[in-house]
Amino acid sequence: MDRNGAVVGPLYLFELASSQARYLELRQSTIATNVANANTPGFKARDVEPFNKVLDTMPVRLATTSSSHLQLSAAETETRATAKKDSWEVVHSGNSVSLEQEMIKGNDVNRDYSMNSAVVRSFHRMLLSSVKT
Repeated sequence: MDRNGAVVGPLYLFELASSQARYLELRQSTIATNVANANTPGFKARDVEPFNKVLDTMPVRLATTSSSHLQLSAAETETRATAKKDSWEVVHSGNSVSLEQEMIKGNDVNRDYSMNSAVVRSFHRMLLSSVKT
C-alpha cells in the first residue's frame, strides 16, 4: 500500500523493456548473420517472430480500472497484429538475402531500441521523482 491507502502492484515496465531489449539484440544478430552471408550460395535469409507475438506469451495483461476504458476483443487484437512480409526475390545462386531489406530491418531495430531507451529513462525519472516526494 502507498501512503494514500491505494494498493500498489508490481511494476512490469522494466521487465517488459528488458524483454524487448533481448528481442532486439537477437533480431540485430540475425540481421548481421544475413548480411554476412549475402554472397553465400543457397543461404536463406532469416528473421525472428515479431515482438508482439513474444509479448502475447507474457503473463501481464492490461487491466481496466474504470468502466470507461475501451475493451478490445480478440478479433480486434488479431487485426492490429503486424503481418510478416515475404522475403524479396531469390537470386540465381539460391540466396534470398536482400541487403536493402536487411538495412531496413536494421533501421527498425535502431528505432525500436531508441524508443525503448527513451521510455525507460522517462519512467525511471518519474519513479525517482515520486519517491522523493
